[in-house]
Amino acid sequence: MANDDGIVIRDCASLEELRECVAVQRAVWGFADADLIPTRFFVVARKIEGQVIGAFAPSGKLVGFCLAVPALRGQSVYLHSHMLAVLPEFRGRGLGRRLKLEQRRDALARGIRWIEWTFDPLEGRNAYLNLELLGAIARRYIPNHYGVSSSPLHRGLPTDRLIAEWRLDSPRAVACAEDLPKPPQEIRQRIAIPLDFGEEKSRDNSALAYVQLEIRGQFQEAFRSGLAALGFELQSGRGNYLLGAIPEN
Repeated sequence: MANDDGIVIRDCASLEELRECVAVQRAVWGFADADLIPTRFFVVARKIEGQVIGAFAPSGKLVGFCLAVPALRGQSVYLHSHMLAVLPEFRGRGLGRRLKLEQRRDALARGIRWIEWTFDPLEGRNAYLNLELLGAIARRYIPNHYGVSSSPLHRGLPTDRLIAEWRLDSPRAVACAEDLPKPPQEIRQRIAIPLDFGEEKSRDNSALAYVQLEIRGQFQEAFRSGLAALGFELQSGRGNYLLGAIPEN
């Protein structure tokens, strides 16, 4: 699948392309070797009917990828989308959305209607993609999900994560995939985050940790009351999570 920019979205097929995924991962997160997902895991993901989907520049260079593996909850089969990465110089072109939509197309073609992944609640760009552009929802918050990581992006803070639930044939997801208005939703609560949080990661960690704790408490209380994050709005200097009742489908 190609676009006007010449970037092709397709499965990573060769061992060399899977090795390139590791290189992109290192460039994006700056992980120490111990935290890197190795080539062999990408190989296994393909072998067990997971997904390794790449974004390839006209030169053939891999500039982004998404990785998913099959998962079970009870008797339900779904995909756990473990990683989405786009090289910094190729961001702002909608590649993250294009990779996820190809992930959705492939999953539906195989009869899979549910994908989940984690994301940092304080990264507004990711929240906007997940909730507004893809139609996922979030109703679970896990403090320090992965433990403290070696990535400079995480600044030694606990890796708090929201769980994105993407019901692929829900009215929300279908509307987002087809560029149609999402179904109306009643917003009962807003949770604000600073939009420059990513840039602030070079500053005092104690201030960032305080913001993280404040947001953690608000989400946990909202989720206990039965609300879910349904959307994300952008305002001057901040973003707001939009919370409402959990959709029926």
